[in-house]
Amino acid sequence: MSRLTFIEPSAPVLRREPPTGSAWLHEVKHDGWRAQLHLQDGRARIFSKRGVELTCRFRSIAEAVSLLPAKALILDAELVACDANGQPSFGELMSGARHGCCAYVFDLMHDGAGMHTAAPLEYRRARLRKLLKRAKLDALRFSDDFDDPVELLTACARHRLEGIVSKLREDRYRSGTNRGWIKVKTVQWREANRERYKLFEG
Repeated sequence: MSRLTFIEPSAPVLRREPPTGSAWLHEVKHDGWRAQLHLQDGRARIFSKRGVELTCRFRSIAEAVSLLPAKALILDAELVACDANGQPSFGELMSGARHGCCAYVFDLMHDGAGMHTAAPLEYRRARLRKLLKRAKLDALRFSDDFDDPVELLTACARHRLEGIVSKLREDRYRSGTNRGWIKVKTVQWREANRERYKLFEG
């Protein structure tokens, strides 16, 4: 098998309101770092959304990926750290994830059967769900989907989560700007993160 290469991630379009209708599924947008998880012949690697390797920084996640029952994988995920109360915290992620880190995995682009970027989203996610269910690793969590975006967005606001991402069920995996993926942030999260830029100073 040839060496796995980084795939430019699919980037959702930001909107104020989510799309509705049966053509869409909806997931929680966790507040963390977008990451691409690679596994090949037992070796796990983690890349940022720009292709920078982060494996050494997130060794516990890499170790979990290495335990997945597959010879080759490319997974799309969000790395999330929690504070002492179990609440997702970007600040914790920036400062070293003292209370632990997990990856919410939401897409599968490649596995032992080959590349799946041309397959429908629901097909890719069905393979991913089966893989993670077999593995039973707490550090790697399947990002569940929901049918009602309004109800999900309300729940995210109540729990102070970032928001939701709505995706076309039958869409292929598209690198770069993807209008088949719509991101909506909660008002509560936007208000609480007005000075987020300060986390990157220094």
